[in-house]
Amino acid sequence: MSRVEPAPKLPENWLTYQRLLDSDTHPVPDVLRRENPISLPPSEIPVERYTSRAFFDLEVERLWKRVWQMACREEDIPDVGDYIVYEIAGMSFLVARVAPARFKAFVNACLHRGRLLREKDGLRATEFRCPFHGFAWNLDGTLKHIPCQWDFPHVKPSEWSLPEAKVGTWGGFVFINPDPNASSLEEFLGDELTDQFKRWPLELRYKQAHVAKILRCNWKVAQEAFMEAFHVVATHPQLLPGIGDANSQYDAWGNFSRAITANGTPSPHLAWKPSEQEMFDAMVDRRLDEPALVKVGGPLTARIAAAAGGREMLRPALGPSVDELSDAELVDSFYYTVFPNFHPWGAYNRIVYRFRPHGANVDESIMECMYLVPCPPGAKPPSARIHWLGPDDDWTEAPELGFLARVFNQDTFNLPKVQLGLRAMSKKTITLANYQETKIRHFHHLLDQWLAR
Repeated sequence: MSRVEPAPKLPENWLTYQRLLDSDTHPVPDVLRRENPISLPPSEIPVERYTSRAFFDLEVERLWKRVWQMACREEDIPDVGDYIVYEIAGMSFLVARVAPARFKAFVNACLHRGRLLREKDGLRATEFRCPFHGFAWNLDGTLKHIPCQWDFPHVKPSEWSLPEAKVGTWGGFVFINPDPNASSLEEFLGDELTDQFKRWPLELRYKQAHVAKILRCNWKVAQEAFMEAFHVVATHPQLLPGIGDANSQYDAWGNFSRAITANGTPSPHLAWKPSEQEMFDAMVDRRLDEPALVKVGGPLTARIAAAAGGREMLRPALGPSVDELSDAELVDSFYYTVFPNFHPWGAYNRIVYRFRPHGANVDESIMECMYLVPCPPGAKPPSARIHWLGPDDDWTEAPELGFLARVFNQDTFNLPKVQLGLRAMSKKTITLANYQETKIRHFHHLLDQWLAR
């Protein structure tokens, strides 16, 4: 039996996240006071998980063909007949709004000779007709038309509906599961995740931006780079005056995990104490040649100044309720991972990530960043369309991401080199930290369970 070690504790004199919350100027909600560290065996992850074609194929069969996965936002397909093409690991699905409050997902292939029914997203369709020979299906997936039907006496129309994936919704997102025997989305997500987001309802937001970039690395290499703050000290040194990277809190429940990283407090890696102005400037990634956005110092700390600015930015959409939000909810980073590849951020941070294989390529992936913002009073604004970047494009070519584009450039500069290094390694495993890489360890613990089924 593998040995299980308790989750390590930070040194007694360390500024833990819970201690930082004690200084908040507003009441801190229960959801931020919850702690659930995990105890797992020390983690040595086989390198072949990131490089092996056989392992990739196993993931397709036992993970992607069976697991719940986020396909789109509801507002991506706002009207009846709207649909998106969702592709994952060589599979393709049509996810459509078939009634005002009903969604369906179909395997995107003609039952005649297999041609893709749709290659791009579309609006207000009344049917899905194959461009090859003209076979057609109604919006609900039932067979509509067979050309030269006299020549297909062996086809029973009642048995020729498009094969479906299961569909569920949560937080304004549409999820699909290719396995018809899968348990419900509600059971998969569990009550804890819904309860934690009750204070920050994602269904009351709209997609302000959506950028996707092809990366030359395995999809797990990509997403694991965004599941911990351990990399900040080497990858994002400009942020250290304003981010408590090693002070982060990591927890896991069921099929999801959470990390909380404090902002507006210096990294414990620093050998010097930054000023409040330096902390604030680091939080907003201000370059030396840019003017300061806010002058802070004295009683106006970096955290309080950032929280005050966040309240005023949210006030038009949330009204007086913003005054009930804690400083932490307006300043800190709460990044969740819902197994296997969905990463919504908590509180009112706009970020949502998704990572998935690029086709059937072991060494390529797609990283997506969406910005969700509270809906203003009145009608929900239209959903941003996806902005694609190629593997050699710079994140700054997506100006809608703001300063995060520069940060992403630092992150993704490493990732192709990680993939090359994994293939060059003579050591057969990678070694994970017990606490700071909790989310990655939890992910692989769940992956082991799925692959063993």
